[in-house]
Formats: sequence, C-alpha cells, structure tokens
Amino acid sequence: MSNLLIDAEALYGALCSGAAALRGPQTRLVGITSGGAWLAERLQQDWALPGQAGRISSAMHRDDFAQRGLSAKGQTELPFDVNGADILLLDDVLYTGRTIRAVINELFDYGRPASVRLAVLVDRGGRELPIQADFAAARITLAASQSLALARGDDNRFTFDIQEA
Repeated sequence: MSNLLIDAEALYGALCSGAAALRGPQTRLVGITSGGAWLAERLQQDWALPGQAGRISSAMHRDDFAQRGLSAKGQTELPFDVNGADILLLDDVLYTGRTIRAVINELFDYGRPASVRLAVLVDRGGRELPIQADFAAARITLAASQSLALARGDDNRFTFDIQEA
C-alpha cells in the first residue's frame, strides 16, 4: 500500500462537472467494467439522464485474453442502439490504452457509433498505444509496479486503492 492519498470523491466531482462539456442532448453513457460502469451509473443519476447507462467489457478483445480469461461478471450490456449513437465512454484509470482499444473493438461489434469520447477519473500516463482521454479529472504518476483500483462502498461513495504488484 502506498502513502499517496487520492480523494476519489473529489475526483468524481471534477469528472461530473468537467465531463459535462463532452455531453450532448443525445449522449449515451457507457462505463467500462467495473470502475467505469460504476461511474456511468452514478453520472446517469447525478445528471438526471433518462434510461440507463451501458456497461462494456474488454474481455473478448484483450490482447492478453489467454492469460486473463473471461470473467462471468461484468459482461457487455448496451441498452440502446449503438448505430449513430453519441457515446461518452467512462473509465476509472487510463494507463497503457490497451483496455480502451479492446473496448472500442467490442463497441463496434454492436454497431457504428457517430462519436466516441473518453472521460476518466485518473490518467496515470504510461501509454503503449496512441489513446488519450478527452477529459481526465487528474493526472498522476505511479511506478510500473503499482496498480490503482477504484472501489465503491455500500454508500455508493468511491475510494482508490494503490497496491504493489
């Protein structure tokens, strides 16, 4: 565990206000399993949007699928037609860009959106692919041996956990 403290609730507040500029009248929220899905669900409520947010898994398109396998939880659920949709993709942490690449491939399995924008709580750098967020609530640097994971409490409040690999 690291001594670095990251206030996930404060970052959520920044995401809520900052990502609003990426939203149009027909924007659909899609969260990446699991942290991004939690963000999308909460934003859907806080922004008082109709319907429900989508959830998308990167599992089927990951380049490390053989090592990670398929999780029974967190499968893709898109409760709207992807074709022509304006999509705001949400994730908790942007790191190498590989998850985003996999998620975009998964998204296009469901149709061809008009646009896809990305908002994240934390951009930790370390990109291996040319992918960037349209909005990041914070940019931090962690050692490659560290991982950052969003947790959600029973009260729906967010915290971050930094772990050593």
